[in-house]
Amino acid sequence: MIKTEVIPLGTSSATPTRERWLSATALQRGGRILLFDCAEATQFRLMAAGLSPARIDTVLITHLHGDHFFGLPGLLTSLSLNHRKEPLTIVGPRPLANVLTQIPGLGVDELSFTLHFVELESGEGRRTVVETPDFTVEARPIQHRVPAWGYRFQEQTLPGNLDAERARGLGATEHEQFRRLKSGSDITLSDGRIIRSADVVSPPAPGASFAYVFDTRPCDQGVQLAREADLVYHDATFASEHAERAVRTGHSTAAEAARVAADAGARKLLLGHFSARYQSTDILVREARRVFENSHAAEELKRVLVRQV
Repeated sequence: MIKTEVIPLGTSSATPTRERWLSATALQRGGRILLFDCAEATQFRLMAAGLSPARIDTVLITHLHGDHFFGLPGLLTSLSLNHRKEPLTIVGPRPLANVLTQIPGLGVDELSFTLHFVELESGEGRRTVVETPDFTVEARPIQHRVPAWGYRFQEQTLPGNLDAERARGLGATEHEQFRRLKSGSDITLSDGRIIRSADVVSPPAPGASFAYVFDTRPCDQGVQLAREADLVYHDATFASEHAERAVRTGHSTAAEAARVAADAGARKLLLGHFSARYQSTDILVREARRVFENSHAAEELKRVLVRQV
């Protein structure tokens, strides 16, 4: 099984602090990287995490507030200066493509590589924005002060495992017989006996899943993104004492983030996008755990397995 892990690169909201940087999160799978948001100084955080920007395949931007995408021009410039040749996909709300390509040095003919934009339109519903043989990423609109989208990374369903010893005990002896059983087909032996695939192959298992739900009020689309996810990383800007401010600014409290995870039947919750007023995240974790026990504060550069083995 390929290891998939999430690395928070910045966990602060709006402005950086001495201890926290602005929003960016890397998902690493098999040496390749998906980058969720790209605030200023993301390049430095990638270096601090020991991640090569050259391995980034896709950048997914939630919304066009500067603390979520102002690091993208610098990252693109550095990739070009290092002679990147592979295309890079950038997903985000319109007019992200126009904003970026108007910056000197980032025009269509000025980079060493091709930018492939997937732009999300206001009023658009659920949409698959990345699709590979191994995983997909879907986007859903979430509730913020400006058009914003959350994302769900979903590995493809894993085939069941063949119990070869049991199959041999039932009479299978040939490679082709094992192959057909593994693929889900029943086989008939020379003496007429039938070995059912379901008797020797475990059921298919859903692949690992990760939901990235920043910046947002708790909302139905956020719950759908988090539905039975192995790991949910959710906006938890404020403690409950600032619930009114959370509503006014289009953010969530830690307790509200926990309610989204609980309603979605998620397995683990990471809290992030912390207001600079909190030097410690202990109060946020305590509030979240009253609602959803498996809640944790994201720690910058600390790797988190999407699915615990």
